[in-house]
Amino acid sequence: MSTITPAAAQSTPSGPTALNTGSPRRSIGKFGGKSRMDPTRNNTAAGIAAWLLALLFATPVLWMILTSFHSETDAATNPPSIAANLTLDAYKEFFGASSGVSPWPPMINSATASILSTVLVLVLAIPAAYALSIRPVKKWTDVMFFFLSTKMMPVVAAILPLYLFARTVGALDNIWFLILMYTSMNLPIAVWMMRSFLAEVPEEMLEAAQIDGAGLLLTLRKIVAPVAMPGIAATALICFIFSWNELLLARVLTGVVAGTAPVFLTGFVSGQGLFLAKVCAAAVVISLPVLFAGFAAQDKLVQGLSLGAVK
Repeated sequence: MSTITPAAAQSTPSGPTALNTGSPRRSIGKFGGKSRMDPTRNNTAAGIAAWLLALLFATPVLWMILTSFHSETDAATNPPSIAANLTLDAYKEFFGASSGVSPWPPMINSATASILSTVLVLVLAIPAAYALSIRPVKKWTDVMFFFLSTKMMPVVAAILPLYLFARTVGALDNIWFLILMYTSMNLPIAVWMMRSFLAEVPEEMLEAAQIDGAGLLLTLRKIVAPVAMPGIAATALICFIFSWNELLLARVLTGVVAGTAPVFLTGFVSGQGLFLAKVCAAAVVISLPVLFAGFAAQDKLVQGLSLGAVK
């Protein structure tokens, strides 16, 4: 006759108490849930900090714009007067109301040098970046280091040889020589940027184009350019900004004929009289083309600068 042991006689507990057997207890918060940080509060704090930082960087620009609408007397007060009367005298002076000197020739020179040099940079940088990323050449890292090494020497160290060379060949005060200088100045940066952008082009698309018999120019125009268009736009915008804002080369290598907008801007700085409002007005007007280009290409710029950041 079989006997039943006490352990076997015990029945397995059922009901809510069965759920607690063999499982560790979880720490319960004050309101019955897990204690955690509020993500909404963190996002709000980060947003406020970002706005304060943006306001800190934008304050000098806003102050420059406000000063450009003041008279020279009000702009030169210490401390500056915020509630001073607004006037357009500085802008009238910039456009030559009293002096008769027009700012349009220097601005046209800047636009010509910046646009043409940017086009030349892209024409040269895209095939070079294609060879260094999609169809890499031997020792391509040495080539990239060579491009980077051209930016290590300060422009001041090379300005005297460039001036002597331009004087010898008769290229002083020549807009085409300035375009050549801007192209050589921005080409290393463009090659570095375009290489990282073209490296994101899928190899399958290039192989399909090669199977269909597409040549190099057709592949660049039909396959590579549409895919890497955000990167091309970002590179073009940065090269345009660098060329537009360049002062040292334009100051030394140009004069009356090929003078650019930054050189014209420095002409308002005088050792006699007040010039702060005029300089601010000139800076605002000269900055407008760069701002318009940035706003027009801001979507491409953001896509291009973030291209390849997320895998």
